[in-house]
This record gives sequence, C-alpha cells and structure tokens, in this order.
Amino acid sequence: MRDIVKRVIPVLVLSVAGLIPVWRYEPSTGTTSTTEAASTPSVSSSTSSSGSSGSTTFTGTTVATEKGDVQVQVTFDGDRITAVKMLKQPNHPQTTAAVPKLIAETLAAQSADIDTVSGATLTSDGYKESLQAAIDAEAAAASASPSASASAAASASQTVAGSTVATEKGDVQVQVTFDGDRITAVKMLKQPNHPQTTAAVPKLIAETLAAQSADIDTVSGATLTSDGYKESLQAAIDAKGA
Repeated sequence: MRDIVKRVIPVLVLSVAGLIPVWRYEPSTGTTSTTEAASTPSVSSSTSSSGSSGSTTFTGTTVATEKGDVQVQVTFDGDRITAVKMLKQPNHPQTTAAVPKLIAETLAAQSADIDTVSGATLTSDGYKESLQAAIDAEAAAASASPSASASAAASASQTVAGSTVATEKGDVQVQVTFDGDRITAVKMLKQPNHPQTTAAVPKLIAETLAAQSADIDTVSGATLTSDGYKESLQAAIDAKGA
C-alpha cells in the first residue's frame, strides 16, 4: 500500500502543476470600453451609390456642447444626401442611442429640419447645426458649379469650318459644331443664291444630324449644291478628327 501511495502522490503533484499555467493565463472576459462603444459608423440611404464619381463630401462645423463637441460629415449624390458620418460626438450613452435616429431622420427629410431626440437635446442641437453648415457648403459649391459646367461644356464643343467647294451654281461651305464626336449643328457659310438650294439646305442639314456623317442622300433638284455640301461637310469631319 505504501508503494502505491508513493507512486500516486508524484502524479497528483504533476497534474496540479500542469493546471496552474492554465488558471494563470485564462483570457479576460471584460466588456468593451465606453470609448469604443461611443463610436458610430456612417449610415447610408439605400439609394446611395458607393464610389460614384458624382458624389461629394462636405464637413460641417464643430459645435461645442456641454456634453462635448459635435461634428458631422455629409455625402451628397447631386443635391441628395446619401450618407452622414459622425466625426465628433459626446462620449455618452444617450448620444450613442440618439445618433442613428438623427441620421435616419436626416436621410428621410433630406435637410436639417428634423426632430430633437428626447434625452439628447444638446447633441441633437449640435448635430443639426453642424449638418446645416455642411448643407450650406454643398449649396454654395453647387451655385458656383453651373458656370464651371458651362465652361466645361463649351470646351467640349468644337466648331470646324469645311472647305469651300466651287460649283456651277456658286460656292458651298459648311460649318459644323461637334459635342465630343457627335454633330450637334450645321451652318451654311456659303451657298448658291438659288431657290432650289434654299429649299435643299434644311433637308441636307436634317439628314446630316440623323446620319451623323456625310453619307447622306442628294436632294432632288439640287444635285450640285448637295455634292458641294457633302464635300465641305466631309472636310469638316476630317478636320475635327485630325
């Protein structure tokens, strides 16, 4: 019996020694810190286009409240609010609960004219003030953009004059306006002073705008003018592509 006890005791000692490191290094099951819980992700509307080239982002002013600073960042697609992100907010449970409601109301109202969340008046007021500042910034940028858009459109347009083509009835020359590769207008710079030419020109221009090329039919009764028109037109198209 003594021999059995002697053999059992070392085994028990080793087993207990092997368990000590497990108890000592058992991972903590503590809760998430308040700071982490206070951070709020961006909330987007279902119609937003992530990564859209037309999206713009504006940051509102930082509004100081008794609970802490409030600042929002707003993403627009055109003039539509598609997302709101909190950049700064009070580290407070009521704020954490209020922010999703404020963002949801913003996306629904598409403005800063939203209700104050009960129990988070200070945060709500700061949120609406910062939100309005971002909306105002977007409106100011939008009001300045039409002139920029007009300039961009003008720079995209190109007007090219075709060669002057001599015919038995008189000279023919056209001027063509392009928007990118598309023909948007044709103007006669020179044409024979003849009733049949006068009647034929609108038909030639209409066919050009439809065909988007010089591959159009000759107008009956105005063959010379039609041929001169198509030759001048092709020269303008070739010059544009050069």
